[in-house]
Amino acid sequence: MGAEPLVWRAKDIEWELRRTLVMGVLNVTPDSFSDGGRFTDERAAVERGIQIADEGADLIDVGGESTRPGAQPVPADEEWRRIGGVIAGVHRRSAIPISVDSRKPEVAAKALEAGAVVVNDVGGLQDPAMARLVAESGSAAVIMHMRGDPATMQADPRYDDVVAEVRAFLARQFASAVTAGVAREAIVLDPGIGFGKTPGHNVELLRGLETVRGLGRPVLVGVSRKSFLAKVHPKGDTRRLEASLATTGFAVQHGADIVRVHDVGETVRYVRMLDSLLGRG
Repeated sequence: MGAEPLVWRAKDIEWELRRTLVMGVLNVTPDSFSDGGRFTDERAAVERGIQIADEGADLIDVGGESTRPGAQPVPADEEWRRIGGVIAGVHRRSAIPISVDSRKPEVAAKALEAGAVVVNDVGGLQDPAMARLVAESGSAAVIMHMRGDPATMQADPRYDDVVAEVRAFLARQFASAVTAGVAREAIVLDPGIGFGKTPGHNVELLRGLETVRGLGRPVLVGVSRKSFLAKVHPKGDTRRLEASLATTGFAVQHGADIVRVHDVGETVRYVRMLDSLLGRG
């Protein structure tokens, strides 16, 4: 516990990761797996963003394209129509750092101009234009692993060694991003729980998070409300709060520095207590 904390930089913001950061999710989509349609109205979405900030999130992740299993791509102009006013509105009313959840460089570029400071790329920063954008803007980047794309990723995903293969991908994309000019301190790695993985793969990855963190950058984990948690909840309970909290806590104890969540207030209170018990913060 005596090691120096990792630092994550996003433009002029710097986090020393002495405690767990909470990234609140704001899906501005009609078809998100857990809250699709709730925040398609721009005013409602901005108000939810302010609520996320008030509930204690460290940053907010705004997305306009669902990445649930089976989701179809959304044109860039429609994605931007959904999120542009929301990002600008939250940025005007709150100091909370904003992340844009997008695979498209043209959307991410507009989001950064509107006030975002993080690009959360489920495509793993494989598009050279996205890497170049992050490097030139000085923003931060989340590099995530996904097998295939949202439309196909759950079609019989197979690995010989899921932890080793995900780690190798993240190591490769981390090195590629640095070569493209992205600052090391700007990069966070995400093993992509639920993105082209079976429930068994997800559990193996959670147990092997320290292997990913061994790459020397903070690790972000998103397990909130995901379908592999459903077996311990009544049918139809899409919130899956208790399982989400338990699995988030497990992730924190096994190497997660940042957690991406829907139930912000509950998770903030949970991880603050957990951090205190672990001697963090």
